[in-house]
Amino acid sequence: MSEQHTYRVIVRGTWDGLTEEARARLLAEASEHGMTSMRFTEEGSLSYEPAPLKRFSLRYVVVSDAADGEEMAAAIAEDRAESALRDLGHGFRELKSTVTDLDTMKINRKSASRR
Repeated sequence: MSEQHTYRVIVRGTWDGLTEEARARLLAEASEHGMTSMRFTEEGSLSYEPAPLKRFSLRYVVVSDAADGEEMAAAIAEDRAESALRDLGHGFRELKSTVTDLDTMKINRKSASRR
């Protein structure tokens, strides 16, 4: 069994071809998808600004083989995003991902002399 890494992936995109019903639903639910709702989860966390209703982001936690790297984590998250957005009936385009490997992330701690 290969080593697993945990990745945080932000998938960003642009709304495209939204129906009037989808637009109305997004605007009605905007308060549930603002800055305070941003979380990294396996299911994804959708956030967007209602005015103008143009861009969105989804945040995912992806666990995959370290050998597959960040590219695979991005592909998995983008696939999840596409499925979730299609299931909701929302049109989108231009998905782009930013990936952080939590297992290789360097944490800078303040030394006792700098406190």
